[in-house]
Amino acid sequence: MNIDMIRAAALRIKGHARRTPILTSPFLDEIAGRRVFVKAECLQHTGSFKFRGGWSAVSALTDNALKTGVIAFSSGNHAQGVALAAREHSAPAVIVMPSDAPAVKIANTRALGAKVVLYDRETEDRDEIGERLSAEHGLTLIKPYDEPLVIAGQGTTGLEIAEDMNALGIADADVMVCCGGGGMTSGIALALAADAPSLRVRPAEPEEFDDVTRSLISGKIESNVRRGGSLCDAIITPQPGNLTFPIMQKHCGPGVVVSEDECMRAVALAFDRLRIVVEPGGAAALAAALFHPDEFTGDAVIAVATGGNVDAPVFAKALETLQ
Repeated sequence: MNIDMIRAAALRIKGHARRTPILTSPFLDEIAGRRVFVKAECLQHTGSFKFRGGWSAVSALTDNALKTGVIAFSSGNHAQGVALAAREHSAPAVIVMPSDAPAVKIANTRALGAKVVLYDRETEDRDEIGERLSAEHGLTLIKPYDEPLVIAGQGTTGLEIAEDMNALGIADADVMVCCGGGGMTSGIALALAADAPSLRVRPAEPEEFDDVTRSLISGKIESNVRRGGSLCDAIITPQPGNLTFPIMQKHCGPGVVVSEDECMRAVALAFDRLRIVVEPGGAAALAAALFHPDEFTGDAVIAVATGGNVDAPVFAKALETLQ
């Protein structure tokens, strides 16, 4: 992985992915005790940054590979990103999804034309299922984070952050990224290391699923005991990727671990003050920025709101925290 791959992905994505805005609110600044800049990837196509990686990977395939089709495994956001990219390239898509994924993610993936294969994340191995179906049907497997073309696509977010922060005169700040397997985190880290080295990427993770934070401390890949059962489903993975972890180890600062309640409060505040819809896992970075002020030393923090595909009942429950 290198910056040239990210720049190449940016050229393939141009005109297809949205350039998402940087949002601010004086009310959020007051809560955090510093300026907070929110990169609203929840406004990306399919409701999350995953469209970038999906398009980057699918657009690089040969005509024969597109004709045969692609397969991916995902709790929902990568699923939708790959499904839409495949549809736009007239390629068949099979998506392996956990049966407990939010209903809106499963429904949207099917609506985008993909065949959905459900599995039990507590007892079955999505990697094994994906590899097996790929081999049986000749499908190109597009992994959600441990795939160079996907990392490159996610890294285009970092190119935009570097440009926007330069325009705003922000030269030194932490960039909080909601982190699962580390595709987005490592991609942004590579981009900023090249274009804005004074902006430091840091992963944000939910309690009990803080494998990246622990891995950065120990210097080796650590795993999570639990495999599911969190409202932050978008960033729940067994462990960091073999490709992503060395990148994060080299370029990222320490992780910040947030509670599920803090993520729900961040969902509510993002709607109340920024008028955007963010899912709990996509709000982990904002939760870190707002509710863990002692983790930061500068006068500004950048939080990437990575996704907004939240079921209505969960969103309603989050809004209750405003009362």
